[in-house]
Amino acid sequence: MRLIVVALVYKGFLDPARGHWEFGYEIGRVARSIVLGNGFSNPYWADTGPTALLTPVYPYLLAGIFASFGLYTKAAALVFLAINTFFSAVTSVPVFFIARKTLDLRTAKVAAWAWAFFPYAINFSATTMWYHSFVALLLAVIFLLVLSLRSSDELTAWAAFGAFLGFAALTNPVMIGITPFIGGWLWVQLNRRRKRAWAAVSIGLIAMVVTILPWLIRNERVLHQPVVFKDGFWLEVCVGNVNNTLHWWDGDEHPSGSARENVQYERLGESNYVAAKHRRAINYIATHPGAYAWRSLRHAFFMWMGFWSFDSDYLRQEPFDPENICFLSLLSLLSIAGLYCMFREGRGTNAMLYSLVLLSFPIPYYLSHLDPGFRHPVDPLLVILACFAAGRIRVEIHVPDRTKEETAELALS
Repeated sequence: MRLIVVALVYKGFLDPARGHWEFGYEIGRVARSIVLGNGFSNPYWADTGPTALLTPVYPYLLAGIFASFGLYTKAAALVFLAINTFFSAVTSVPVFFIARKTLDLRTAKVAAWAWAFFPYAINFSATTMWYHSFVALLLAVIFLLVLSLRSSDELTAWAAFGAFLGFAALTNPVMIGITPFIGGWLWVQLNRRRKRAWAAVSIGLIAMVVTILPWLIRNERVLHQPVVFKDGFWLEVCVGNVNNTLHWWDGDEHPSGSARENVQYERLGESNYVAAKHRRAINYIATHPGAYAWRSLRHAFFMWMGFWSFDSDYLRQEPFDPENICFLSLLSLLSIAGLYCMFREGRGTNAMLYSLVLLSFPIPYYLSHLDPGFRHPVDPLLVILACFAAGRIRVEIHVPDRTKEETAELALS
């Protein structure tokens, strides 16, 4: 199904306008720079030098495809989109095992099939060249590994887990935000079982840091300043908040959407440009704390309900928002119902893990800006919980009728 969609849309990525901008956006431009021998550099159109606006995993993946199939070619587009769709499709495997470990076999089967046909999974894997589907797979695998490690203090396994967390963070730094919460949950589980909780968690943390360290060293050497993952957070804060525009993304604040900003980025260089954005964002938050808080709350509504505005000008830009609001709101409500059923049925430990991940993952997006695809990494967990709730609702509907029939038979006998 995903590949059928790829066949219908891939030609749109071959448009040469703006230096093949649609082909991976900043990821595509940095991958091009790598293939041409200029290193991890030039996220836009000019030769602006080394960058830390992106983390390395996906640009290097696309660079490998470019090196094998050519720059911005039809073959490269099809291969890259096919890999994206593979990541999305194979996510059904951890979805199945997570549901079976935390809920039951029936929910696991339903959730795996639901993921196969899940509209967001098909859309974000086949119609975008960003890493949404890969991060969804990584988060699902991390969740499954957490469930496996809650009763194990084997240090080798914990070291491998820490390295995997580091790799996930080098794909999307937002993943690091869930680490303290899943680490705390695991420490509690191991401590209850009288395992070596401190040793296991410490080994995992060390392995994660060691995995990330080469990227930190690279940033220090080429940018001449410490950058842990990416240096564009305050740029994203400006994009999502400063002008308080009609839309959730303000292109006038971003080099990819504004010729003025692009010229300024080229003139100042990346380090000075993001420093200026840092000052601009901090000044806005200090002078407009109420507006910033309200905008962050709107980001949260947009995350879970898909609602941003019913303004006619906005809807002309986003004509499918009303349908998306209905679908996403239903998914979120069913997921909340699934969590409620887990707590009610004595599955509170597992329900707490779901809650910690779902609540912690989107925090950076609330504070900066939110794109519909940014929520996708938690969609596997939402699908599992929604399927569980749907199954419980079905049982609640049918059980009373069956009870009445049994009562009548007992009365007759």
